[in-house]
Amino acid sequence: MRQHAPKLLHVLNPGVSNASLESLEKLVESALPADFKAFYTFHDGQQKPRPGLVDGDQLLPLEEIINKWHYWHDLIASGTFTYNDEPIASEPDTGIRSDWWNPRWIPITADGFGNFLCLDLDPAPGGHHGQIITLWHDDGHREIVARSFREWISNYLDALEKGDYIFVKKWGIVHKDTTFNYND
Repeated sequence: MRQHAPKLLHVLNPGVSNASLESLEKLVESALPADFKAFYTFHDGQQKPRPGLVDGDQLLPLEEIINKWHYWHDLIASGTFTYNDEPIASEPDTGIRSDWWNPRWIPITADGFGNFLCLDLDPAPGGHHGQIITLWHDDGHREIVARSFREWISNYLDALEKGDYIFVKKWGIVHKDTTFNYND
């Protein structure tokens, strides 16, 4: 990032304690992957409000991860994702459960419009514990973005080094293939 995105290096927060990560594990009743925990002990997501670090999305600090998790959990508890007492299903890729939302899907990025990338701690057969998946608030398609947090962040850094991402002042770091007006 120092070489390819120096304008955004300062938006990363200092890390969190292992005790804070253990609190998240207790909340979601599942172990967090070691690679995720290692990253968050160095960088607790990014500062807000700042341009998005990944495809214009905010890399969530642990406190926001917990807030977003509670938001989705409250929606489940209120029956928001049911119709005629039946759960509303999503349209997942192989390896992702067909839930609309699952309490073991941990939001790690947010676009500000109700869409997230999540750490999946409850994969379906064919999936990987800790895979990164999409969660769209108004679209049932769920997609695997990476098999692990390490793979996801490595792919991001590799693409940054190759010049696949550019900095847009209003949006932050965005993929060159994104279709919007870069002059906004």
